[in-house]
Amino acid sequence: MDHNVSQLHATGPTTSHPPATSKEDIIKQLATADGGDGSVFTQLLSNPFFTAGFGLAGLGAALRYGSLGVKQAAALIRRRLLVDLEITRHDDSYSWVLNWMTAHYQDQLVPSGPAKKAGILESLIRRFTPGLHHLQIKTATMKSASGSEQTAFSLVPGHGKHILRYRNAFIAVNRERVGKSFDVSGQPFETVTLTTLYHHRHIFEELFREAHHMALRSTEGKTVVYTSRNMGWEPSGQPKRRRPFDSVVLERGLSEKILGDVREFLDARTWYLDRGIPYRRGYLLYGPPGTGKTSFVQALAGALDFNIAMLSLSQRGLTDDLLNHLLLNVPARTIVLLEDADAAFSNRRQRDEDGYSGANVTYSGLLNALDGVASAEERIIFMTTNHIDRLDDALIRPGRVDMTVHLGNATEWQVGMLWDRFYAEQDLDGSGKRRFMDEVARAGLVGNVSTAALQGLFLYNKGDIEGAIATADQLAAVSSSRQAQASDTTARST
Repeated sequence: MDHNVSQLHATGPTTSHPPATSKEDIIKQLATADGGDGSVFTQLLSNPFFTAGFGLAGLGAALRYGSLGVKQAAALIRRRLLVDLEITRHDDSYSWVLNWMTAHYQDQLVPSGPAKKAGILESLIRRFTPGLHHLQIKTATMKSASGSEQTAFSLVPGHGKHILRYRNAFIAVNRERVGKSFDVSGQPFETVTLTTLYHHRHIFEELFREAHHMALRSTEGKTVVYTSRNMGWEPSGQPKRRRPFDSVVLERGLSEKILGDVREFLDARTWYLDRGIPYRRGYLLYGPPGTGKTSFVQALAGALDFNIAMLSLSQRGLTDDLLNHLLLNVPARTIVLLEDADAAFSNRRQRDEDGYSGANVTYSGLLNALDGVASAEERIIFMTTNHIDRLDDALIRPGRVDMTVHLGNATEWQVGMLWDRFYAEQDLDGSGKRRFMDEVARAGLVGNVSTAALQGLFLYNKGDIEGAIATADQLAAVSSSRQAQASDTTARST
């Protein structure tokens, strides 16, 4: 019986609880899982500890550091394989590169020369090169020879990303505007970034050289006229065709004298620097209106292959600081033309309820800008005035004005030269010239009429010798009236 009891105890149902599952057992089960009805990934997702957050946190950390590693690897590869070149809007080459991109893209659209004979591969590459897809219009208004206004426009690469192919190298171009800020001239801050393979980095120098040559060709044989705008110089319209030096008729030998002096100054840079003398030269052209002061500066700039920076001292808003800033930042190979030099003396004495009625340039400010401690060197300045008697002796002393030139009314020699310019091809025997000179002498025009008035008479009678001779007496009457008005104006101002 005892045996049976013991047997009942051995075979009977048990009421004891299974042992608790430890963390180590769970890990062992995951490690020895054989797949069963699902994969290891499925079992991980169904595991309560994994889905509770521990596994997901670890997986997120792995993905994060993995993405950072990929970014760092990509940046390393980019540094090793690519090269970037950034150009800001304030750099002179900014407009060169934009214009070059437009011209280069147009050349790719309409191939010429050897490009027409390219093979199938070249044609396919040309066809599938992305090119420019964001364009910006650039409009300019100019005057034709007849005086009518003409509008010209061109397309330049707009903001965005572009791809160009240059010398078998692909260049990624990104033109972008930096924020919403503007500079002192009202232009937004912009940059152009060029990116290519590091192996092709040498093409940047070739690209800029080609863009610079293209910019020089656009102004070749022309004179760029700058005017002040805000705090700097900007081109005024399109470059002008160079004015022939002999188109402005001054007194006999005077034009050649000034031209020779300027050329001697340009060749003496080392001489000035070796002796510690400021390398600058000043000229004052004075005389009645219409005697060719401004026109001669334009012709001189054309003969020297220089540009012109024009600034009127009677310009409203021009201050001493702004004048000095402009003279310190004159573009290279540019003649500075200061018109109305007497404005700094007369306008400062004229006041109204708002303060100065004219310019704000003071007498001392003009002198300091010309040869003060902070004044610029390596420059040529021409000043013009109709009233030299209003200028102080301190202004026209050497160092500020090195050569003073009087441009008066037309002499007999100037009248004859102007006649030859307009009628030499028609008046072959010179009979018309002799009759005109007699009429000029009879009317008392020699020394009493400006070259501008004579030129106006010849333009009115273009190709009509008899008409020019017949209207000479009318010119005498107009000249007398203008001289009377000028004398009256001078008397009131004094």
